[in-house]
Amino acid sequence: MPIRGVMFDAGGVLTRPVGGRWNPRYDFETIVIMHHPGVRHDLFPYAIRAGQAFLDATPFTANRTDYHRTMLSALGIDLPSPSLLQQLEAPAAGPVIELYPDVRRTLSRLRRAGLRMSVVSDNWAGLEATFDGLGIGHYFEGFAISELVGCRKPDPRMYTEGSRLLSLAPDACLFIDDDPALVAAARELGYHGVTLDRSASHSSDGVIRSLDELLPPPSSLPG
Repeated sequence: MPIRGVMFDAGGVLTRPVGGRWNPRYDFETIVIMHHPGVRHDLFPYAIRAGQAFLDATPFTANRTDYHRTMLSALGIDLPSPSLLQQLEAPAAGPVIELYPDVRRTLSRLRRAGLRMSVVSDNWAGLEATFDGLGIGHYFEGFAISELVGCRKPDPRMYTEGSRLLSLAPDACLFIDDDPALVAAARELGYHGVTLDRSASHSSDGVIRSLDELLPPPSSLPG
């Protein structure tokens, strides 16, 4: 069956973090110091590692407040104030993520080629509004977000939701992720899959270096 839909991972495929990291938010240290000027700055790397371990230990998208409490506890802040937690969870003053340079032209050309698109992302709710703010939300027919689905990739429910949003069978969909293990899981479920590795020295079977490589006619898309 020819490919009629494309399911995109978000981070590492469509977007990258301002400041060079996904979690915690780029201004985490600034906010904490504002509320606790005496906090030990040398503990921030340890706290961030503790937060990442907390995220990695759950098969679903962890509660955001619990994630922040874990890092704050590692900083010696066991009873964070409501105002600190609220500020950590409020929208950042400036952009948190930005688009890779190849995203807009690729989405536009895929849309003109008649392909339907969805997002399948391990993320907290609100990604759709973020993509609207970046000016690309209208390209997607739906968002399969792990916090809302109740699981994370490679759980089959994530991929199934992505193709359900497009009303397409798995073998009519191409899944794109920067994690080859998650692409392999999609293929096992009957989806076409390709890994986006922007650091690769060259493209190979099942691996592309840029979304520009998805621009040929649908019949030529990698699968």
